[in-house]
Amino acid sequence: MQRFPMTVEGEEALREELQFRKGKERPKIAEAIAEARELGDLKENAEYHAAREQQSFNEGRVQELEGKLSNAQVIDVTTIENTGKVIFGVTVTLINTDDDSQVSYKIVGEDEADVKEGKLSVTSPIARALVGKEEGDVVVVHTPGGQMEYEIEEVQHI
Repeated sequence: MQRFPMTVEGEEALREELQFRKGKERPKIAEAIAEARELGDLKENAEYHAAREQQSFNEGRVQELEGKLSNAQVIDVTTIENTGKVIFGVTVTLINTDDDSQVSYKIVGEDEADVKEGKLSVTSPIARALVGKEEGDVVVVHTPGGQMEYEIEEVQHI
């Protein structure tokens, strides 16, 4: 069985969504199906078919969330000593060696990734290039737009 790395925040978000889907969404959909059944003929009842489709999607998402949580390897980086080395869960501050611009990324699991929030998937090209390197190292990242060169300024366990 393959384990998937996940931050504590990522696990909490998945658990919250699972609780919402089971506790709030499931009863709401069941009520919509019951109301649609009362309208009569189910063959031509658009509300009934829409509610059933919504139920199918919700149950599929519940199964997906339960599967991800059961295979999650939750890593709390705050409990790991900071050695300056880039590992899963750390926040890395990088300096672009071309224009001296600065950017920070948190290396997270695939389900948590959101570049707009500064969260990079551990499987992304930038994260793969960074993992295992240390503060002060210069890293070359191969991107579709060409090679980018970054210096690792700081590694934080937050």
